[in-house]
Amino acid sequence: MNKFSHLSGIVGLVALALFNGCAVGPDYKTVAVETPASFTADGTTWKEASPQDTIAKGQWWEMYGDPQLNELETQASENNQNLKAAMARVDQARALTRVAKSEFYPSLSLDPSGSVFRQSANQPVPPPAPHQAFSSSDIRVPIDLSYEVDIWGRVRRASEAATADFQVSVADFETIRLTLHAEVAQTYFSLRAVDAELAVLQSTVELRQQSLSLIQDRFQGGASSDLEVAQSENALATTQADLAGVEKQRETFEHALAVLVGKPSGAFHLASATLGGLPPEIPVGTPSSLLERRPDVAEAERTMAAANARIGVAKAAFFPQVELIGSAGFESVNFGNLFDWPSKLWAIGPSISIPLFQGDRNNANYNRSEFAYLETAALYRQQVLVAFQEVEDGLSGLKTLSQQAAAQERAVSSAQRAYDIANSRYKEGSISFLDVVDVQRTLLQNQREAVQTLGQRYVTSVLLVKALGGGWQDSSVKEFYPVSKN
Repeated sequence: MNKFSHLSGIVGLVALALFNGCAVGPDYKTVAVETPASFTADGTTWKEASPQDTIAKGQWWEMYGDPQLNELETQASENNQNLKAAMARVDQARALTRVAKSEFYPSLSLDPSGSVFRQSANQPVPPPAPHQAFSSSDIRVPIDLSYEVDIWGRVRRASEAATADFQVSVADFETIRLTLHAEVAQTYFSLRAVDAELAVLQSTVELRQQSLSLIQDRFQGGASSDLEVAQSENALATTQADLAGVEKQRETFEHALAVLVGKPSGAFHLASATLGGLPPEIPVGTPSSLLERRPDVAEAERTMAAANARIGVAKAAFFPQVELIGSAGFESVNFGNLFDWPSKLWAIGPSISIPLFQGDRNNANYNRSEFAYLETAALYRQQVLVAFQEVEDGLSGLKTLSQQAAAQERAVSSAQRAYDIANSRYKEGSISFLDVVDVQRTLLQNQREAVQTLGQRYVTSVLLVKALGGGWQDSSVKEFYPVSKN
């Protein structure tokens, strides 16, 4: 009964230590950031707060109403290798979280051992023991127990840090996924803008081929000069060169899309199509809500939480580490009576490690953890500023491009009218063909700039959606854990 009383006393002390234990180090609190009242452009209020329900959560690209884009985004979700790598990092972080939480439980191990040995007859022995040799054996089958009593919260803070690291990996996954889908949409709309530019160039090539045929006929009849033929041939060749350059640009965009959707470039092709209409209106919401919609902001905030928890881990190193150590099993000199009751053995008791002198190691580690937290806090504030900047850039970009598109539409209309007049006067013989070429060159330039601006408006709208977080919500970092697919 006396042994059981000692054992009960030890267990009682451990329980009391656990009950009274505290987690050293600061409890986490999100740092304050300055949030503007509204988004602005050119110093004036650009957009008032509005619901963002029209942005589909997780599939924001569907608001563009393009089935081809929807299919490409689906392929990217399933096949992109960077996204798969990010998912693997999430799974790694999840496993490390389980490793950290395993320290809340005791460690048990079965450590059987056996040996046969012979003592030397010439070994030193205390008097009056005789000098003699003997042989023996020792067989042990113990179960060893080790358990850290988390009095100072080292294990708890380490678990907090591991959980925050896991949430960082989830936010990083969301950032990569948002970036991937935005790149697919940007590249797709850039390719469609090139398709529209190709259509303009192909139409101009056809017109200039017709003009060259007409001038050659007039030259044969003596109504045109050799100079006009050369000018027409030059205009046609220049446009054909521009056409070849834009076709090369289209191939580049197509190859980039192939990589994004996880396919070999040679086996991927999109049929030509042009952009239709204007990009949809993007609901912006309030600046304060932006902090919950940007996964990169959430990633920076969770990194800060992990660094805060590691301050507690570093501070716990200043205090004694208490472990409960135990062992129970059987020991004998032969297998015949190894598991008999008299062969049993057991031992249990606390182990205390007190850091008396560490060469300033613990103090240095503690200082490093504090400075690491200050670094993450500064990076978090910086990421918030970047988020506001990118939204403002998107808003001002769309506003400027809208004004630019309106002006270019007027320029195309006037250039078309000028070309029609010049072409008519040339046929009447009142102006030279060079004048027609100049007017046609201006029309072509305005038409190309118009379709390029439309493509920029689509790309800028995608960048704005990305800057707003693409409909993503911060709660998914703490509540939704992606599960990888084999």
